[in-house]
Amino acid sequence: MSTVSVSDDAIPAFGQVLLRLRRASGLSQADLARSSGMSVRALRDLERGRANSAQERSAAVLADALELTGEDREIFLLLAREGRRRTAKPVDSTMLHALPAVTELIGREEELRELTRLGTAVPAGVVVVTGPPGVGKTSLAVAAAHRLADAFPDGCLALDLGGSGDRPMAPSEALERMLHALGVPVRGVPESEADRVDLFRALLRDRRVLVLLDNAVDEAHVRPLLGTGSRGLTLVTCRRVLAGLAAASWVSVSPLPTESGVALLASITGDDVVRGEPCAATELVTLCGNLPLAIRIAGNRLATRPHWSLSYLVSQLRDERMRLSSLSAGDLQLRSAFEVSFRRLSPFARRVLRRLAVIPGEHFDEALAAVATGAPEPEVGALLDELVEASLLDTARTPGRLRFHNLLRLFAAERLAQEEPEEERELLRDRTLRHLLGMATAAGAATFHRGPAGADGSPFHSQEHAGDWLVREGTNWSAAQREAAALGWHTEVLGLAKAMHWFADSQEFDYRWDEVYRLGLEAARHLGDQVAEVDMLNQLGWAQYLCRNDNELALRTNSRALALAEEIGDHRGRVFAHCYIGVELTRLGQGEKGMAHLRTAHDLSAEYDFFELRYWVCSTLGVALQDAGRYGDALAVHQALLTEACRHRDEAGPEVVRWVMMLLMENIGLCLAGLGRWREAAASHHEARRLCVENEAAHREADQAIREGLAWRAAGEPDRARCCLLLARELLDGPVYRTDRERVDAELAGLTEHRTSECDEDGLV
Repeated sequence: MSTVSVSDDAIPAFGQVLLRLRRASGLSQADLARSSGMSVRALRDLERGRANSAQERSAAVLADALELTGEDREIFLLLAREGRRRTAKPVDSTMLHALPAVTELIGREEELRELTRLGTAVPAGVVVVTGPPGVGKTSLAVAAAHRLADAFPDGCLALDLGGSGDRPMAPSEALERMLHALGVPVRGVPESEADRVDLFRALLRDRRVLVLLDNAVDEAHVRPLLGTGSRGLTLVTCRRVLAGLAAASWVSVSPLPTESGVALLASITGDDVVRGEPCAATELVTLCGNLPLAIRIAGNRLATRPHWSLSYLVSQLRDERMRLSSLSAGDLQLRSAFEVSFRRLSPFARRVLRRLAVIPGEHFDEALAAVATGAPEPEVGALLDELVEASLLDTARTPGRLRFHNLLRLFAAERLAQEEPEEERELLRDRTLRHLLGMATAAGAATFHRGPAGADGSPFHSQEHAGDWLVREGTNWSAAQREAAALGWHTEVLGLAKAMHWFADSQEFDYRWDEVYRLGLEAARHLGDQVAEVDMLNQLGWAQYLCRNDNELALRTNSRALALAEEIGDHRGRVFAHCYIGVELTRLGQGEKGMAHLRTAHDLSAEYDFFELRYWVCSTLGVALQDAGRYGDALAVHQALLTEACRHRDEAGPEVVRWVMMLLMENIGLCLAGLGRWREAAASHHEARRLCVENEAAHREADQAIREGLAWRAAGEPDRARCCLLLARELLDGPVYRTDRERVDAELAGLTEHRTSECDEDGLV
């Protein structure tokens, strides 16, 4: 066993080894000087790092004096040569392994810039390139190594550690290969892994060498292969995050943007193929989950099958049951890439991964994962962390949420089907769906409750809590309703749709409400519940005109609702049907007919509770009058509603009351502006803006600030107008509000030059 080892302080490796060996031999500097014929001063300079190394003859006599033989002698002399090299001409880089060839890199400019920045930092250290299987980590790292090569004049080492396969290279073998590349002869390579690590680090300590370690398994696999010098760089690619590495930097690689994915496909199939079927090309990239490996496989299949069209391959990939099998070409197998990572998980993590496939939506949290997998909630977090560390799950944008890559979800579903009995799979699916449907129905009901928070055993302690859950789990409960409909769970499907009435009013553009209510309508018909059928027809018509802007289809739907309501004597259904038909006719340019239906709905609503129905019907009439320019009539309706809202405010939860008051103050302000009563309009919009803050409705707050500003301008108060408009511009942050900001800028530019006054926190002078 070798006795040569080095530490990682500032003294060159040769001096460290010399000091250690001398002390191990029990010799003083004077003793060694007498034995070797060197001066004490020369020995002191070597041991303290004032000299990098001894000359060749001096190194040999020191080895003799220290009685070094065999492997220890060879390593000692090698370190001496290495030290002399630092003061002589640079090493011939051909002694090191050449880098792999660069493949065409598309869509990775940002990641490549970040790797280049980290690679040229001082000290460079260790940079880990991480990401899921097939995302293109190796191509990125190789491209970065080529770009960085000139910054490392002592050469580059590159090893595929085989972590993406079943038989990864042992660290000891990797060390042997790299030591050979660094000039260590076969007989000079130490036997033990620890001694190989010491020698490898000694040789790299003072060199500007770039080491590329591709496809590492985990921290234990790569840690022995990391140099300790401050002049070199080690690039590591790994599916695992390698969070346990000290003082490393990380670059996470995600699937390609769709545009880059199409460009990658074109580079394989030819531009003419993609230009001939652009829509199919985009869909193919999406079906490949934007993973470079999957896109390359699909592109290779097309390139080797000239009689296939893009559309034909897309038709194959649309079938989720066959998609992973279709993504194979020669020895490129996407499923195989996933299987390697899957087999390296702990047994409990493998079970959690495959069972997560029963979650129907796009992302989830620990609580839902515990329901779906049957894992205890206190334990499921650690198992999810293992899956994230292995890049088999990704973190979503919302903190605490996780998500599958689409193709990994299909892989997990395959493993579930292969490894769990059918009865267990159905139990997992049903438990997850019933949990989501039950929670969504309770949350929908809680968004309009008139009793104490959490009454009737509801899991939600407030309307805000319920609304937050519905927003957070939107992709899950909507997908659960679809799956439940396919399973024939008509009662649950209808119950969810009915519960969403009030939540839908505040989130009209964020969900496919036409689908939610269409499924509810089909369920009501299956159950033979005609009252529910009227309700679902009305809600479906609302979704068709408000969410999908199809007024003619909505008119037909609500007309069927009115006819059925009159046939069965459903008074409440008639109120809603008249209200919606009135809106649709007005939007279709039939104002008088529409107004007649709205007045009928207004009159019929008198017997209903204010917040349950009357406000919404009467407010719709007021808005219609307002849109028709009948501001006096509209103002009378809105002011009467405001009086009623104040009188009945204890009949609904505080969130509903605040929202209703905000809308009323906004509409009153618009009517006052239409009548030219500008100061009153400004005051009304100011109150609406205050309520927007309480409702955390930032975009509505900006709208009210603009309207208040315009009212102050018309009232001859340019300073107040300017303050409101400046506040609105501050609130309209981000690219989505660019058009609104331009409008505000135009209004600001149009204000007459006037003394600038300071604004208070409410935007007033």
